[in-house]
Amino acid sequence: MIVCVSVVGHQNNPLYLQSFTEEDDALKLHHVVHCSLDVIDERVNNPKKTGSTLNETFLGLLYPTENYKVYGYLTNTKVKFILVTTDVDVRDADMRNFFRRFHSAYVDAVSNPFHVPGKKITSRSFAERVSTIVKSFGLGGAV
Repeated sequence: MIVCVSVVGHQNNPLYLQSFTEEDDALKLHHVVHCSLDVIDERVNNPKKTGSTLNETFLGLLYPTENYKVYGYLTNTKVKFILVTTDVDVRDADMRNFFRRFHSAYVDAVSNPFHVPGKKITSRSFAERVSTIVKSFGLGGAV
C-alpha cells in the first residue's frame, strides 16, 4: 500500500506531499521524505558507487525503514519524486510504471499557465489524478 507521495523541487523545497493514511502520520511521513533527500543526493553525486547510469531517472529503493520502504525518481530538471510504501514485495517494473504515470501527471500540472514554477502544487485535478494513480497501483493495471 502506498502511504505517501511527494514532489521535491531542485532546491530541495517541498512542492507537494500527499499522505494516504491518518492525519497523525503526516509529520512522520514528511520526516521520512526529508531524510530520503540525502540518499538521493548521494546517489546522484556518486553514481559509480551505486552502479546507476547517468541517464537513469528511476533511483529504485532509497532505503527501507522498520515500517516503510522509500523509492525515488529524479526528473531531468532535478525535481525529485518520492514514494513511501508499506509493501514488502514490490517489483521494480511496477515502481517504474508508477513513477512514469506520476511524472506525466506532474508535467500536466506544471504546464498549467497559472502555475508559478518553483511554488507548491495546489491543483485539485493533480491531487485527484495522483489519488487515481495510487489507487490503481496495487491492481497492476494502467488507467
